[in-house]
Amino acid sequence: MITNESITLKRGKDAPVRRFHPWIFSGAIHQQSGKLQDGDWVNVLSAEGDFLGLGHFYLGSISVKIVSFTPVKDLMDLWEEKIKKAWDLRQKLDLKDTNAYRLIHGEGDGCPGLIIDVYKDIFVFQAHSIGMYQNKESIIEALKKVFGKKIKAIYDKSKETLPTNFAHQCQNGYLFGSADVPYEIKENGVKFSVNWVTGQKTGFFLDQRDNRALLSQYAKGMHILNTFCYSGGFSLYALEAGASSVISLDASSKAIDLVNQNIALNKFENKTHQAIVGETLPYLRNNQDEFDIIILDPPAFAKSVNTKHKALQGYQKINQLAIQQIKKNGLIFTYSCSQVISRELFLNMLVAAGIAAGREIQLIHQMTQAPDHPINLFHPESHYLKGFVLRVL
Repeated sequence: MITNESITLKRGKDAPVRRFHPWIFSGAIHQQSGKLQDGDWVNVLSAEGDFLGLGHFYLGSISVKIVSFTPVKDLMDLWEEKIKKAWDLRQKLDLKDTNAYRLIHGEGDGCPGLIIDVYKDIFVFQAHSIGMYQNKESIIEALKKVFGKKIKAIYDKSKETLPTNFAHQCQNGYLFGSADVPYEIKENGVKFSVNWVTGQKTGFFLDQRDNRALLSQYAKGMHILNTFCYSGGFSLYALEAGASSVISLDASSKAIDLVNQNIALNKFENKTHQAIVGETLPYLRNNQDEFDIIILDPPAFAKSVNTKHKALQGYQKINQLAIQQIKKNGLIFTYSCSQVISRELFLNMLVAAGIAAGREIQLIHQMTQAPDHPINLFHPESHYLKGFVLRVL
């Protein structure tokens, strides 16, 4: 047994965990061991004393995130098995001409609170929970066992994603090896410069890989606006596919610098591309250019349930403006990465935006995160990226 610490659930509150949902909410707990600290391993027991799972404790609304629904004898075996299973899936995926992918996707890979992204031979470790952070040495050892010499370096980028009362004592840095940044990766043959030290998230948005490839099918000869562009992922794919012109728009000058670096990296300087520092709403309101394709890929507007209504209003404003402005028969690639905004809510918002804009619309594609970001069937919250391609008539 890994730990003697335990929490016991209230009678009748064990149904979700018996259905393999990995979160235990504080309101479901009847009693707990007196010595529990944030990050501790804890056994979850039913009111009758049955073992239900092993997870990390946290003094918050989500009190336990379950890592195993069966008893665990050896933690190293647990981490090695988790990583092997995850790697087995990634090897089966169709990642042609691609050397960057997500290896561990939190609950989707049975590791709540843990993200590991791979950029060629650099592994970026990111803990979102204290428990995962406190287990990083064991996880790193398991990575080395599974991947061996395929690993050049492992970088810890957890400080920004840990609870603030704990993060102040943490520092980002290399856990193994080292590498110079920026670092060149390849995705479906398109080159990108990645900086896991200063970049957003772990350095790159890997979840949109398949959706960028979908854009390539429609981009040839088109005039395209890519809003919230960050490092220009959609823009690069569009130019590679033969778009007539592309505008990359982002409020961050640092993001626009990244776009220009990637344009140069792919030798696209002779293509018709403009990188603009600017906010999306004012740009859509004031710009008179007509586009064949508009991409709306904003950051998460809703970080919590309390901000859901305001977020939906924000999504509707930008989508309504895009629908009003786009050329006849133009396409809108629109996304939400807000976990608390369900697919149904997002779709209903688009219906409202279309009605307000007064144009007929066809839905021609429904999109989600790339398959190296698997969705746990019993944890719908892991389905965070929703996307639709709309044809505006």
